[in-house]
Amino acid sequence: MIVQRVVLNSRPGKNGNPVAENFRLEEVSLPDTINEGQVQVRTLYLSVDPYMRCKMNEDTGTDYLAPWQLSQVVDGGGIGIIEESKHINLAKGDFVTSFFWPWQTKAILDGNGLEKVDPQLVDGHLSYFLGAIGMPGLTSLIGVQEKGHISAGSNQTMVVSGAAGACGSLAGQMNQNSHIILCGQISQYNKDVPYPPPLPPAVEAILKERNIKRERFMVLNYKDKFEPGILQLSQWFKEGKLKIKETVINGLENMGVAFQSMMTGGNIGKQIVCISEDSSL
Repeated sequence: MIVQRVVLNSRPGKNGNPVAENFRLEEVSLPDTINEGQVQVRTLYLSVDPYMRCKMNEDTGTDYLAPWQLSQVVDGGGIGIIEESKHINLAKGDFVTSFFWPWQTKAILDGNGLEKVDPQLVDGHLSYFLGAIGMPGLTSLIGVQEKGHISAGSNQTMVVSGAAGACGSLAGQMNQNSHIILCGQISQYNKDVPYPPPLPPAVEAILKERNIKRERFMVLNYKDKFEPGILQLSQWFKEGKLKIKETVINGLENMGVAFQSMMTGGNIGKQIVCISEDSSL
C-alpha cells in the first residue's frame, strides 16, 4: 500500500524561524499485512502545536521530548479510524488518538499506544479531541485549578496573556497578590534562551513587592486528572458553557504551512489539519 507522509526536511536552527520548507511530503510503502497487537489506521485529523518547535532542534532542551530526525516521519497529536485490527481491545471502526501519531495518510501502529475515544463526548467533532476536549483543554483546566488558585464567587480577575491560541482561548493568569501560570511562551521558542526566560531585575522586584508567585506548569505531571478533566470539558461543551474555536487547513501536503502559520499567530483557537473525513459521523 502506498501512502503519503511528511518528514523533517531541514532544521531551522535554535535561533531560526521555522518555515514550511522545513517539512517534505513523500510517498512510502506500507506492508500488506499487520502483526498481532497492531492496527491499520486512516488518519482523520492532525495537530500542530508550539511545543513541536523544540522537536525541530537536535537538542530539544527537555528530557520529555525527543527530537525529530532528518528525513524521518514527523509525529504529534492525531485522530484516526481503525481499518484493520489485530489488537484484542480495538476493532475496525473504532476512533483512536495518540500523542505520537505519524504525519501520514495511513499508518500501521501498535495498538497499546492508542487510546479509544467516544465521538459522543464531542458531538461528533472528532478534531476537538486534539484541542478543547484534549491536551490543550486539559492544560487550561488543570493549570487554572492547580496553579491559579481560583475559586467560584471570589470576584478574582483572570488575565490571558495569549488569548488566541489553543490554550489561551480557554484560560489564563491573575493580578495583585496573585499567581502567574507559566505554560508555554511561543514568542521565545525561536530563540536559544532558557525556559522560562529570566526576568529583568526591575520586574523581579515588582513580583516580590506585590507578592506575585510565578510558577511553571506542565500538564503531563497531572495524568491522574486527565480522565475527569476530559469529562468535565465535554460536559461544559455540551451545556454550551465552553465555546470552542478552531482553524482548519485541509490536506497532508499543508502540514508545513499550518505549522508556520501557527507559529506566527495565523490561527484562532486550535490549529488543525484535516487529512480525511469519516462519512459515518
